Amino acid sequence: MDEGGIPLLPDSLVYQIFLNLGPADVLAAGLVCHQWQAVSRDEFLWREQFYRYYQVARNVPRHPAATSWYEEFRRLYDTVPCVEVQTLREHTDQVLHLSFSHSGYQFASCSKDCTVKIWNNDLTISLLHSADMRPYNWSYTQFSQFNQDDSLLLASGVFLGPHNSSSGEIAVISLDTFALLSRVRNKPYDVFGCWLTDTSLISGNLHRIGDITSCSVLWLNNAFQDVESENVNVVKRLFKIQNLNASTIRTVMVADCSRFDSPELLLDASAPGADPGRVFDLSSDGEDQAVAPGPARTKGLRRLLEGRAQPQPSECALETKAAELLARGHTKAPERSTAAAGGKLLIFTTGCFTYSPHQIGIKQILPHQMTTAGPVLGEGRAPDAFFDALDHVIDVHGHIIGMGLSPDNSRAWPSGSVVADPMQPPPIAEEIDLLVFDLKTMREVKRALRAHRAYTPNDECFFIFLDVSRDFVASGAEDRHGYIWDRHYNICLAKLQHQDVVNSVAFSPQEQELLLTASDDATIKAWRSPRTVRVHQAPRPRPFFSWFASQRR
Repeated sequence: MDEGGIPLLPDSLVYQIFLNLGPADVLAAGLVCHQWQAVSRDEFLWREQFYRYYQVARNVPRHPAATSWYEEFRRLYDTVPCVEVQTLREHTDQVLHLSFSHSGYQFASCSKDCTVKIWNNDLTISLLHSADMRPYNWSYTQFSQFNQDDSLLLASGVFLGPHNSSSGEIAVISLDTFALLSRVRNKPYDVFGCWLTDTSLISGNLHRIGDITSCSVLWLNNAFQDVESENVNVVKRLFKIQNLNASTIRTVMVADCSRFDSPELLLDASAPGADPGRVFDLSSDGEDQAVAPGPARTKGLRRLLEGRAQPQPSECALETKAAELLARGHTKAPERSTAAAGGKLLIFTTGCFTYSPHQIGIKQILPHQMTTAGPVLGEGRAPDAFFDALDHVIDVHGHIIGMGLSPDNSRAWPSGSVVADPMQPPPIAEEIDLLVFDLKTMREVKRALRAHRAYTPNDECFFIFLDVSRDFVASGAEDRHGYIWDRHYNICLAKLQHQDVVNSVAFSPQEQELLLTASDDATIKAWRSPRTVRVHQAPRPRPFFSWFASQRR
């Protein structure tokens, strides 16, 4: 300014100069005088800084909840949990899964060391309890989930049964006494299991029909199985679903859709047409005995086809065709709820072309199905209703390696891929795509940028546990990093380093500025946002711009 206090440079010229500076330099220049301070807070200036710094497409509007471009820039930079604050080394082998309690006060971890550890989520995280599952003949623990009131913990692991055939088992642990309340068999083990209500959980079983056909049975189990009366059910069958081409149901989870006004919109799918004629005699000695197509039936089908001038189908193709005929006319159509709201959806990965999971199956759970009371083992089912039909199927055309209740994670198949052999799925890409589906419309709504990578082939493909918060999505990867994206702008904001594969990530449900990551390097890392780090380290928070200037990333 001159001696009279009049600025020597007009605001427009200062604005043009500031456009050529980076965000930290603009904030520092704003400390020079009142004029520069005013220009450094200009909305148009920070809009340009935002799009340029975060490389967001210009046609993407500002977040609807944002009050200004400056505050939105600050939110993405200052509230992302990207600062490592603690490393937990109590596990002695690969850490596979993390889950928070709904209150956010505790979290649980599962590991190849065959323990389930429960932690206190204080400012400094501390170990509260460690449950060793090796005395129960477990190989390792792989998944955990707190029930809604945080009184019970579901822990899932690989159970080594007779003849070295691995299946799964689910254990329920009291969080008051840490006592083991019940154990439930779970097959295959990558069903994982989940809570349906505070006291009932879902498990799976698998019954082989042929070489590449089977049926998956999903069971509802009471968490407290030491009932006094033998007339009280502790288990009830929910659904029985046919599997083709060596596929199975995996990764079961429950979504509560009561927040929607009309749950029927979630299941807007017409029931498949059924052939009223009976194809096979489905009589069996037991409820869970599956009727195999059998050599006689497949040979009969082959003789029928031999008279036609066409290439001879393989044994696998014949078995699949026989299984489809088996189910035609003998599959129970989806029930429709008459309730106005409050429905729950059962969501799982599955497939119909090959053994690698490439589809998302969705089935509505009706109110009368949410308790083990009432008819058992399929009572009330018509004698010809051998299988349950899915309400909706979403095909992602790729190998699903992770799924959450907002996005799902997959590795795409090459464009134009055709599955000729169910035991030889198409090769999968190294890049991992993050997809988001709207459960109301059952449609894909956006695709996140590819930032993380995977290298495991089809026959060894692993599972990544991702998580979603109000504003962010996080995922692990085989490239030894965790990743955080912004849900609105669809951009990768942070890359969190480990020494090995990152298997699981978990946001605190009460504080999205805290993220945990678990890795094959046997560690759990806690990450906080720059803002919370400043708050915890200093009596008085430092200004945002001083942190930005000293901690550029």
